[in-house]
Amino acid sequence: MSRPRKCRRVCHFPQTLAFYPEGNEGNPAGKDVILTLDEYEAIRLIDHEGFSQEQCGSQMGIARTTVQQIYADARKKLADVLVEGLSLRIQGGDYRLCDGSGQFCAFENCCRHPKNPMYQIPKGENQMRIAVTYENGEIFQHFGHTEAFKIYDVEDGKVVSSQVVSTGGSGHGALAGVLSSLKTDVLICGGIGGGAQAALAEAGIKLYGGVCGSADEAVKSLLAGDLDYDPNVHCDHHGEHHHEEGSCGQHGCGGHEGSHSCH
Repeated sequence: MSRPRKCRRVCHFPQTLAFYPEGNEGNPAGKDVILTLDEYEAIRLIDHEGFSQEQCGSQMGIARTTVQQIYADARKKLADVLVEGLSLRIQGGDYRLCDGSGQFCAFENCCRHPKNPMYQIPKGENQMRIAVTYENGEIFQHFGHTEAFKIYDVEDGKVVSSQVVSTGGSGHGALAGVLSSLKTDVLICGGIGGGAQAALAEAGIKLYGGVCGSADEAVKSLLAGDLDYDPNVHCDHHGEHHHEEGSCGQHGCGGHEGSHSCH
């Protein structure tokens, strides 16, 4: 009888889940190469972060020999994509998303490491915790670039406490782990990409996107059952910062930094 496959720990959910050859978006007649989440994590840790295979294994909670096989499979897939001009999708695999709840983190500077006091905020047993992307009292309009969340603890339909928490420089895929460490139940935000939405769903966090205006008023509206949000929100971010551009949701909110449009 074969041994059960061990779930690989993934600490960073990718922001972008699909890549296509130019001029062949959607690749209707082509072949998609599927890179699993655990293969993506091995590439991220070894090639992007500079980990050794042994360090990668420690971070993912698997043996070095397993890392070797995952890494080799991932590199072969990336080579096929580049050489043959194929489409790439990141999905599936044997993994679990890190939530910082154990003693396994290889490096204590991980934003979700349990020793990091930034996210050790007590939460009542019967409380719901709402997080809002936050800047100067308003809902910050790009989830992946938010520098803070305002956290609201709700009991019996009323806000009983709130505080602003820094993201500690985390961005995009890592933010879902931050919210998970904060024991967040609900997120209110402006624009948000598909990868981040998938990471939130994986963490069991309910999303209300495409929301603009006052953070406090948005939470009041949510509790009253009349929050104006976009269930189909997404964000196309181009990585350049032009202060005069920006439009999110169906509300026409502009003025936030970054050249991107959210729908």
